[in-house]
Amino acid sequence: MRRSPTDRPAVAVKSLLPGGGGGAKGPAHQECGIDQPGTPGRKRGNMPTSQVKPFDIPKKMVWEAYRRVAANKGAPGVDEETLGEFESDLKNNLYRIWNRMSSGSYFPPPVKSVEIAKSHGGGVRLLGVPTVADRVAQTVVAMYLGERAEPLFHPDSYGYRPRKAAFDAVGVCRERCWKRDWVIDLDVEKFFDSVPWDLIVKAVEAVTDTSWVLLYVKRWLAAPLQLHDGTIAERDKGTPQGSAVSPILVNLFMHFAFDSWMARNYPDCPWERYADDAVVHCVSKEQAEQVLTAIAERMGEVGLRLHPDKTRIVLCKDGRRRGEHEHTSFTFLGFTFRGRMALGRNGEYFTGFLPAMSTEALKAKSAELRAMRIHRRTTLSLDDLTRWLNPIVGGWMNYYGRFYRSAMAPLLQRVNTYVRRWAGKKYRRLRVYKRFNRWWVGLVERQPHLFAQWRWVRAA
Repeated sequence: MRRSPTDRPAVAVKSLLPGGGGGAKGPAHQECGIDQPGTPGRKRGNMPTSQVKPFDIPKKMVWEAYRRVAANKGAPGVDEETLGEFESDLKNNLYRIWNRMSSGSYFPPPVKSVEIAKSHGGGVRLLGVPTVADRVAQTVVAMYLGERAEPLFHPDSYGYRPRKAAFDAVGVCRERCWKRDWVIDLDVEKFFDSVPWDLIVKAVEAVTDTSWVLLYVKRWLAAPLQLHDGTIAERDKGTPQGSAVSPILVNLFMHFAFDSWMARNYPDCPWERYADDAVVHCVSKEQAEQVLTAIAERMGEVGLRLHPDKTRIVLCKDGRRRGEHEHTSFTFLGFTFRGRMALGRNGEYFTGFLPAMSTEALKAKSAELRAMRIHRRTTLSLDDLTRWLNPIVGGWMNYYGRFYRSAMAPLLQRVNTYVRRWAGKKYRRLRVYKRFNRWWVGLVERQPHLFAQWRWVRAA
């Protein structure tokens, strides 16, 4: 948050860390206008306390919110201020956030609009990137709401929740597909652009009546977007993806709009939901058609619309379910579910309805791999290359390799191809094939786990 002379706080605040040392995180963390929990220090007699403010927001919450923002890093917002620049005046920046939020005078700046490729492929996604200071303020509210809302959430809601992950939802979905023959693959059209503000506020009011939380939620919902050409676009609905407070708002909205409604009306139809992505399991085609009609009506009641082309009823066709239907596969959280060959416990092969890395995700990660230009990074040593590459490839393997890992083989072999090209460009002596092959075989024998992908695919 950039400071103007008129914004300078009227009261001096003691440094966060005793002795003025940089501590484990360096100079950027030496000072802060908000006391770090457990740190002793002198208190100024004229320091304003939270009790004299209209809103009682603990300073420890602002500090913890900053720590979470710093851990997540992230891009700068409309003010182009990086996290490092924010930390260069951390003491005053955090004090200013606390002071304004406690006084009711915090107004969020516009949100920077950025287009990024979807993580599992399938087009682009519009993100809203708040400023660093705004992310801290949003995280304060998100923490407050999360503590109160988390106990209410349904166990089959997996998005943005502690100790739950997308692959957990995929695993549960796989098991339920074995038990029930039909699936409703739900896709809410432009969810983040069309979710109604008044219903989001009602969902928040259902878990808290704290006035400052409601005030700032309303202000963040109404914050305009700054487009790529610099123009400001006002909004009247939706909540931008990418903001710190959006995940809890989405979960609260969907808890009342979908989760609780399904539990009341169709308790015998289990489902999995991750944000606006959901799959519902049914025992028959007739039941699936009935439930889908009811869900479409429910979405209309809460101001949303199911995508007419992407929402579909799917038959979980495998070796024992051999009926015919228009759709016999669906994609959920980057995994395509369809009939696949598998090895049974008795040593015989059978066709099971199983998830594997989707074609769209494979294409998206291949494009990401190509953009990394591995073979051009000849300034890196072999150790530097592995330190840079292994966390990325290992992350892909940790997610997509949890189910039917052989579907990842083309991607991992492509990583090997780029590494071989890198070595050929890095070392001139290896441009002769026999020398290269001798060096490569020797490297694999000496360090068989040097690269993450070598655990699953042959390095040759």
